[in-house]
Amino acid sequence: MSLKNKLHNIKEKYKGKKMAPAFNALHTFLYLPNETTHGGTHVKAADDLKRTMNIVIIALVPCLIFGIFNAGYQHYLATGAIEASNGFLGGTFWTFDNLIHGAWKVLPLVIVSYGVGLAVEFLFAVIKGHEVEEGYLVTGMLVPLIVPVDIPLWMLAVAVIFGVVIGKEVFGGTGMNILNPALTIRAFLFFAYPTWMSGDKVWVSEAVERAGTADAISGETLLGAYAQNNTLPGVDVWDMFWGLIPGSIGETSKFLIIIGALFLIFTKIGSWRIMLSTVIGALVMGLIFNGVVDAGWISDSSKFYGLMSVPFWQHLIIGSVLFGAVYMATDPVTAAQTNKGKWIYGFLIGFISIMIRVFNPAYPEGVFLAILLMNVFAPTIDHYVIQGNVKKRMKRLKVKTA
Repeated sequence: MSLKNKLHNIKEKYKGKKMAPAFNALHTFLYLPNETTHGGTHVKAADDLKRTMNIVIIALVPCLIFGIFNAGYQHYLATGAIEASNGFLGGTFWTFDNLIHGAWKVLPLVIVSYGVGLAVEFLFAVIKGHEVEEGYLVTGMLVPLIVPVDIPLWMLAVAVIFGVVIGKEVFGGTGMNILNPALTIRAFLFFAYPTWMSGDKVWVSEAVERAGTADAISGETLLGAYAQNNTLPGVDVWDMFWGLIPGSIGETSKFLIIIGALFLIFTKIGSWRIMLSTVIGALVMGLIFNGVVDAGWISDSSKFYGLMSVPFWQHLIIGSVLFGAVYMATDPVTAAQTNKGKWIYGFLIGFISIMIRVFNPAYPEGVFLAILLMNVFAPTIDHYVIQGNVKKRMKRLKVKTA
């Protein structure tokens, strides 16, 4: 008997019972549902929720693989075991040692994220008696990519439980939540365990463990260095673009993020309007700050000078703005739904991200807070866009009937 038939028999055995959603989830995860519709007209399409989630995961896999190598590379580079790699295809980057160290650090985060998150999803499905939803498939991949490499696994587990329960299930599950669950998890980690989510020791593997010892290493990011009016030695623009810098696991390679963005746009899963407007908003805010510096309204001794003086376009390659714009802001549940609303929503995310980055040196990576803020205001934006359209139509109607 084939595995599919065995699973079907188990599914039939537990039909109507408490654990039915758990077995149904396993069956439909591996195979298409074997129910057929009878009578009536039905819309046939290939873009169901599961396929949508899988396409986003495919777009994230290159960032995950690169993040694994970069975790090992940044560790060995900081300890002096290797020299800086010469570009994206440099000989010291794609080495087996980097892969082993990175996998040892990153894969447990992926396992905990999926294991704990899906356990909560299954638990709520059994308790509430509904089918297990596929929404966490993408969240489970996003979470490991937006946290420091050495975040303790128990902290991640606690944050995942909080994010899934408070960020999604209390609102009714997938499709009903007003906040992005992955960003809710990251926000919980930042406010509950700030020493593990900021500073110059958390972004390079084992930097925290070596702190205060003879072989201590620094894990400072470019944003952290700029916030202190400093720079990271030996790092150029191409390193920022390819991703050969410290940072969250999946957000460093802007090259792979752009590839992922093109893939999501081509498959019509991600909104190009939100992506483009977020980039425009970030560039506009960067230009404003550059103008303030050029006008001499702020001195180089100011605590805001470092990030204000960064060339406006570099804001896109030294932090998580691009990653947030492509994979977070475009969440179809929590983002604006109208076309005009998407332009407003994305622009404000980019604009506010750079504003937070500059005015809060203690938390220079503001894109995630900006997205959460705009998640709250997305329904309001859509409301006023729709009301504006209604008023325009009413005016046209009055003109025609006059």
